[in-house]
Amino acid sequence: MKTKGAIIREFNQPWSIEEIEIGDPVKDEVKIQMEASGMCHSDHHLVTGDIPMFGFPVLGGHEGAGIVTEVGPGVENIKPGDHVVLSFIPSCGECPSCQAGLRNLCDLGAGLLAGVAVSDGTHRIHTASGDPVFPMTLLGTFSPYMVVHKSSVVKIDESIPFEVACLVGCGVTTGYGSAVRSGDIRPGEDVAIVGIGGVGMGALQGAVNAGARNIFAIDPIEWKRDQALKFGATHVYPDIESAMGGIAEVTHGGMARKTIVTVGELKGKDVDSYLSITSKGGTCVLTAVGSMSDTNVTLNLSMLTLLQKNLQGTIFGGGNPHHDIPLLLSMYKAGRLNLDDMVTRQYKLEQINDGYKDMLEGRNIRGVIRYTDADR
Repeated sequence: MKTKGAIIREFNQPWSIEEIEIGDPVKDEVKIQMEASGMCHSDHHLVTGDIPMFGFPVLGGHEGAGIVTEVGPGVENIKPGDHVVLSFIPSCGECPSCQAGLRNLCDLGAGLLAGVAVSDGTHRIHTASGDPVFPMTLLGTFSPYMVVHKSSVVKIDESIPFEVACLVGCGVTTGYGSAVRSGDIRPGEDVAIVGIGGVGMGALQGAVNAGARNIFAIDPIEWKRDQALKFGATHVYPDIESAMGGIAEVTHGGMARKTIVTVGELKGKDVDSYLSITSKGGTCVLTAVGSMSDTNVTLNLSMLTLLQKNLQGTIFGGGNPHHDIPLLLSMYKAGRLNLDDMVTRQYKLEQINDGYKDMLEGRNIRGVIRYTDADR
């Protein structure tokens, strides 16, 4: 079918809305009418080249929710009419990683940047001129329609608003899991959250629900610091330098038992500063994405050893998307997770560049593209 999508044809260029053609679902595939897509910072990494796809043009978007319209052979637990969220990492449940309980590290994820379908290894999306398109993480939620593998599709409660549901396709699940799974925050611990965007606000809520004592939110944007206080932070700081003294004072020198790093772009030169606000025996979780070409890290190895600190990487919150996505949405329905206030602004697809400008200038916790009948 012919539709439209936001694509880039080279690095450091604005998103362009162009006609694309999407194939019909084959075995194990699902066609979805998209209703909402979150505008995650990771898609901006496509623009800068920090996350290099295997080719151009690239169809962006990996955080979305919609309605199933058609299923291919072999799809048993999903049917037309179902409301679904897209998991940006497929989770097959059968590979060695999934069997070991690491469903966020499913072996199918090895092909996330290759742009070819899990089902048959072909390009399922093409430009109007017939050139293959590389969809972000095999999804491409910056389009009103998608055809994806069933391992990326998670059925959800139909009462959940789409603009809220899309957030758990990446940002909220990643942030919340970074706190409660990868960070393993325990009641009474002091926690620092560095970077208060969509992922950081998810981590902050995870820390609140895990029973953290003091929650230190660090972000250069005053408006975001104010929002962090509304979401449960106990102290806020504009930068690591001011946070270091503040955290030391509040904790009597103990520092943060857990530090969750959710900045827009992770830089190797900053890693030691994140560990500097982490307590001895504490854990610093690196959730933020850095450039794949950045291999230089500043780290005081002696202090890492002598103070027995832990440096932990994580993706998708270290959990199981097919379990965690419905669970977090059930918490939203129960009033235990504030997703409504995380949606700062909604945009049309044609306003995508405005949305990313707002994100980069610190005006959004999360911007959401909302599709309407005019997009069909």
